[in-house]
Order: sequence, then structure tokens, then C-alpha cells
Amino acid sequence: MTEFTINPDFAITDEQTLRTLYQPTHPLAAIKSLSALDSHAQEFVRRSPFLCIGTQSAEGKADVSPRGDPAGFVRILDPQHLAIPDRPGNNRLDTIANIVANPSVGLLFIIPGFDDTLRVNGQASLTTDPAILESMSVRDRAPRLAIVVRVTEVFLHCAKAFRRSHLWDPEHFQDRGTMPSLAKIILDQTTGAPSDAEAMRKIDDDLEQDYKKTLY
Repeated sequence: MTEFTINPDFAITDEQTLRTLYQPTHPLAAIKSLSALDSHAQEFVRRSPFLCIGTQSAEGKADVSPRGDPAGFVRILDPQHLAIPDRPGNNRLDTIANIVANPSVGLLFIIPGFDDTLRVNGQASLTTDPAILESMSVRDRAPRLAIVVRVTEVFLHCAKAFRRSHLWDPEHFQDRGTMPSLAKIILDQTTGAPSDAEAMRKIDDDLEQDYKKTLY
């Protein structure tokens, strides 16, 4: 496959040119941004079992990572601060290493069944404060650390993306079995997956057992 390159005749390289492609921002969209979590934003956070957090390294390398737990897992410390538990993962530490280098973060809170989302931008810090960590314990297991976000911008995002994607519509759900398992995909991409179906099935079963043991 030939490598794709953007035709420079059609490249958008400055904001002034960019804005000529769109209608002016709706006045309400322009003023809806808040600098702290009001009662509605706080209620949205309490209901949300899932968020995505965007970070960047010191060199500008971007990363987006999912975080999920029972609804209310993100603690509202005050209208200006949130705390997110860092649960066991693959120990790549992409998000938290980026925060050490560059504290600017963007959060997208999602609630199952809601088409609108909550966007929060701010500055993140990492803490091992026992008082915060213990309040986030699940099955008597506290996280190793928490991400504390000082909120600088918060606003609700409209429903268009979720409605276009039919994300919550069961008629548009896809069968996970139509693609290989996660373990097989990763092995195909790295060391190579075993050709023996039984051996691959055991690897998949072991991964499921690991999920059960190490979620918290």
C-alpha cells in the first residue's frame, strides 16, 4: 500500500483559514464553559462509571487512556478538584508518566445511556495521600496512587457524536467474536500467536482469570 500524504493544496495550516470553513460559534456554545464544577457537572461525575483521560509527554506525544469503575469512582474533593484512582493495569504508566512531565489533561466523562458527555480540562498532580486512597478502596484494596485534577474548564458536550454512532443502540452492537481475541491480536502483532487452537484457547482463558484476580 502506498503511503498516504495530504495534498498541500488542500491542507489547512492556520486557524483563520480553518474558521472560514464553518459557521460562527453559537453564542451559547461560546459562553457555556465554566471554571469549576457546578451542581450539574458534579452530578454528572457522580453518575459516570467511565472516562477517557488525554495527556501529552514533554515532547508532545499524545495519549488517551480509559478509566472505569462503579459509578461515582471519581471523587469530587471540592468544586475545583477531582481525584481519579489509578487501578492495576499493564504498568506501561503512559498516563501518569506523562502527567509527571506535562500536567495538562483533558477528561471526557461518559454515562451509559446518555448521549451527552462532560468535558473537563485542567492540571493534574499525582498523590499517595492515604486519606484519599483509602476513600477509593474497592474489595479492601486501595489504589497505589490517585490523579488529582485541578479543574480549569468544564462544559457539557452535545449528543451529536453519540447519536451519529448509535453507540447505545443494541441494533448496532457488533459481535466481538467476528474479530480475534485481544490476546491473539497482541501475539500476532508481537511474538506470534500459536497455530494450535487449544493452546490459544488456554491463553485466552488465562487472560480471563487474570482479569478476575487483578481488577483491583
